Amino acid sequence: MPEPHLHALSNDPLGTPSGLDPLIAQKLWRNPCWFSFRINYVALHFNIPVYGWIEKTFDLTRPEFVVLYSLGLQGGVAARDICASSGFPKPTISRAIQQLLKRKLISRDADPRDHRSYVLNIAAAGRSIFDATMPVMVERERTMLSRLTPGERSMLSELLAKVVFDTPNWPTTIQEGDKPT
Repeated sequence: MPEPHLHALSNDPLGTPSGLDPLIAQKLWRNPCWFSFRINYVALHFNIPVYGWIEKTFDLTRPEFVVLYSLGLQGGVAARDICASSGFPKPTISRAIQQLLKRKLISRDADPRDHRSYVLNIAAAGRSIFDATMPVMVERERTMLSRLTPGERSMLSELLAKVVFDTPNWPTTIQEGDKPT
């Protein structure tokens, strides 16, 4: 008996989305890695239009905006914290920070807890960009979740949180010769 998630479209009361490319259908519904492909598919439908708009409107690359967004949510953090929370490598974040410093969108200040280290903060001009992007991002996410009832949105949030909270238990690399567990 096939696993239910592999044939979700055949049991889906909403039916097959019209015009769905056969390869996309294969990857999203008839794939043993259905979860990661669906998460990535949905994320791309947020990231591509949002980061494209941000780049055109504010002349910021995705890594630059990731830094700005991080500092808009919580200032006084180190570059390593932004790397850890975003998944971007240190050199990419370092270049983004340099560009944002040059444009005076962020500041680098001595860490009050350790004067040998620095923390980053959003500057007024950066805050203005952050504030201008939030309604667009929130609306995009609202549109993406609009088909779900409030209860379904809550359930989705709880289930994704459960997966996220388990990430510290996942191996961070896959080595040649590793066997599936």
